[in-house]
Order: sequence, then C-alpha cells, then structure tokens
Amino acid sequence: MVNVKSRKQTKWIGVMTILLIVTTAFSFFLNEPSSLAEAEENESTYEIDGPKTVDVVLQRVYIDGEVSEETIEQTIWSMEDFWAAYNDWQLVEQSEEEVVFQQEINDLSPVMKINGHFGISQEGVLHLYNGQPENSEAIQSFFQIDTERLKSHQFDELQNGIPIFSKEDYLEVINELEIYEKKEM
Repeated sequence: MVNVKSRKQTKWIGVMTILLIVTTAFSFFLNEPSSLAEAEENESTYEIDGPKTVDVVLQRVYIDGEVSEETIEQTIWSMEDFWAAYNDWQLVEQSEEEVVFQQEINDLSPVMKINGHFGISQEGVLHLYNGQPENSEAIQSFFQIDTERLKSHQFDELQNGIPIFSKEDYLEVINELEIYEKKEM
C-alpha cells in the first residue's frame, strides 16, 4: 500500500514540476519583445509617468564644417508631443537626463558669414579660415591647387583671403578653383 501511495505522490510531483516548467517558459515568452526592433526600442526609449525635465542638446552642422550647440532645459509632459517637436532632427544620443539631437543645415554657419575667408596654404591647399588666412587656423581643407596654373590675381586673392558672405559665395569659389586642382600622377 505504501508503494502505491508513494508512486502516486512521485507521479503527482513529476506532473506538477513539468507544469511549473511549462508555465514559467510560457510567461517568459509573453514578456519577450516580439521583434528585434521592439527590443531595441525598449532599450533606447525611456517612458515617463509624469512630467520629466531633461537637457535637450541641439547640434547644428553647417556645410562649412562648423557645429553650433545649444542646450535647453525642457519639461516633457507627453512623449508623443516631445518627439513631434523634434521631428526634423536626428536623435544622436539619449539618457535619462539628456537627449542630443543633430540637424544638418544646408548653409554657412553664422560665424563664417561674418568672418569666413578662403585662402591657400604654403603647400598650395585651399582652406577655409575663420578670419584672414595669415592670422587664423584652417577650419576646413579642400584640395591642393596647381598654383602654376592660377592667374596671378587669383593667387594674390587667395594669399590675402577671399571673403565669403553666403552659401553662394562659398560654392562659387570652390567651383571656380576646382579646375586648378592638382591631379596626382
């Protein structure tokens, strides 16, 4: 009689153990993200229950290579409204305290519109300077110019610095001087 009761208990314990394993596995699958995209979204998006204050960093990248950065302290009341406000920006980095967005601006930076000059280095490389070429460091480098092919007034202008005030000036100078680019042999 003890044998029969003990076998029933062993069988019952075995069935309960299997049921427990199946239930645990099933609940594990229910909590798993349904796709890789959802898993990545869960890792990189922070949900908020109430208003949350974060630092929003806005980076503007201009065609001349300059990057301006503005930091705003913003209270988020609705994540949907927050993301909609920065729809034209690319998310670069995100944490609980800070969100960094970047936007490419198809224009010269304000600094270059005021103080930008094209010039030429001792090696004949076309550069963009923040100020006169002889007094400033190069901000952006383009290509080496075959200075022997330049007209004398063009060479003098480059040595003294060609001021740029607009995107059009910037593109015009580059296009005009591209024909003098030194080709590697």
